[in-house]
Amino acid sequence: MDRRSFLFGTGLVAASLPLVRAASAEKVWQTPQPWAEKLISAAESQIGVTLIYDPAYTGLGFPNGDVPRERGVCTDVIVRAYRDAFGFDLQREVNADMKAHFSRYPKIWGLKGPDRNIDHRRVPNLQTFFERRNAALPVSDRAGDYVPGDLVSQMLPGNLPHIAIVTHRRSADGERPMLVHNIGAGTRLEDRLFDFKITSHYRFQPA
Repeated sequence: MDRRSFLFGTGLVAASLPLVRAASAEKVWQTPQPWAEKLISAAESQIGVTLIYDPAYTGLGFPNGDVPRERGVCTDVIVRAYRDAFGFDLQREVNADMKAHFSRYPKIWGLKGPDRNIDHRRVPNLQTFFERRNAALPVSDRAGDYVPGDLVSQMLPGNLPHIAIVTHRRSADGERPMLVHNIGAGTRLEDRLFDFKITSHYRFQPA
C-alpha cells in the first residue's frame, strides 16, 4: 500500500481497476424516499465538477472544511453530499464523536488523538461513525437489499477500503442499482455494486 492510500484508507487509481460496464441513467431501480433523493441529487451534482482523484493530506478549515471541489477521494463524495443535502457536516460530527470516544475508532494510522483535517476523509472512520449511529444494515449479495440513499463500503484490490452512495438509477441490464463514487477518476455514476467485496452497508438519514 502506498503512503497516499495509507493516509486515507480509500481507493486505487482508475487505471488499475476493471473497466466499468455500460450503464444507463434512464432506468429507475427504485423510487427514492424524499431524503434519499436529496442525498443522491447532491452526490450526482458533483459529477463533472470533481474530476481529479487526489488523496493528499491538506489542512482544512473547521467546520465545513473542504479541498477544492475539482479534486478529492471517495469519502469526499459522501461528506459533500450530506453537507449539500442536509447541512450535516461529517467533519464536525466525526471530530466530536472521536473526541468523546477516541478509543472506539481505528488506530491503524498511529494517531494519539483526533485530526479534524483527515479523520472524516478516512473510510474506516466513517464506517465506525455510521455504526455508532445505528445506521448499519446487513451485507448481502442480493441487489434488492440495497435501496436508494444507502451507503456501501467495499474492499478494493490491495485491501484498500472504498465507499459509495447507492442511487435510484438502474444498471443497463436491469439487475443492480448504480453507484455515485470517486474510485480514481473523479465523481461518476457507475455500475459497480458487486465489482468488489462489500464490507458494510448503511442507511443514514440525519435527524
